[in-house]
Amino acid sequence: MNDRIFWYDGRLCSANTLELDITDPGLLYGATVFTTLRVYDRTLKHSLTQWQKHCDRLLASIEVFGWSEPDWERTSHGAKVLSDRYPVLRVAIFPDGREWITGRSLPPDLTRRQQQGIVAWLACEPQFRRSLPVWKTGNYLPAWLALQGARKHNAKEAILTDDAGNWLETSTGNLWGWREGCWWTPPLEAGILPGLMRTRLLDTLQQQQTVMEVPWTPEVVKGFDAIAYTNSVVEIVPIHTVLICSHNSCPPSYFCYPNVLMYVDRLRKCLAGTVGETEKTQGEQTDY
Repeated sequence: MNDRIFWYDGRLCSANTLELDITDPGLLYGATVFTTLRVYDRTLKHSLTQWQKHCDRLLASIEVFGWSEPDWERTSHGAKVLSDRYPVLRVAIFPDGREWITGRSLPPDLTRRQQQGIVAWLACEPQFRRSLPVWKTGNYLPAWLALQGARKHNAKEAILTDDAGNWLETSTGNLWGWREGCWWTPPLEAGILPGLMRTRLLDTLQQQQTVMEVPWTPEVVKGFDAIAYTNSVVEIVPIHTVLICSHNSCPPSYFCYPNVLMYVDRLRKCLAGTVGETEKTQGEQTDY
């Protein structure tokens, strides 16, 4: 196996392992904050890369947790070095300010997901509830478990819920639904991650139409004509089927959206002129 190239604590590394002290809180408790970004045209300066907004989100979490800031100039340099190699970067910051940046490729089937849509699985069990949901911390175990559960059901994504059964977000992105002539998305107050793609799309849509930011109760969900999810890496992906598995031996049920591609195409057109052409390479996407 070829060594991976990554950036850690001020230097470029070539290895498949990272050595951490056995008392490191990042190792013991997942005590890191991170952000995942898509690099457009291999530069952090591209407006769609939103490098500064990703840094601002990291800083906001660091300030809330009372951690040390990283050397931002050094972090930017490491990200710049890796952006020449990878279209997707994951930037993690440890409590003492150490930076750790890894790179990967775009999902190999991203174009197919965008053009044909995906199957999602409703992850409604308690173990799939995210802790500290409004921050991107290294403790992403619930979302990871939900995604593994989705894959067991041959689904590409998992939809997370709260204790009342309201739909919140996917394991890697924010939810969007179309009904009654406008787009709907769960509010931040419901306990979801304020994704940067969500913010960008929300700002764009609100210049043209009303956007309903209301809880996705079971009653609301039943009325959707189409749903999709978004994140900074995959942009907008339609969901044509939601698989709902019961606790007993009854066959699973489904929400199906036969016209989802038409509605999501409209959503993409709202971003027309802002979504750049990006080289499609291979890889796997596991967080947002």
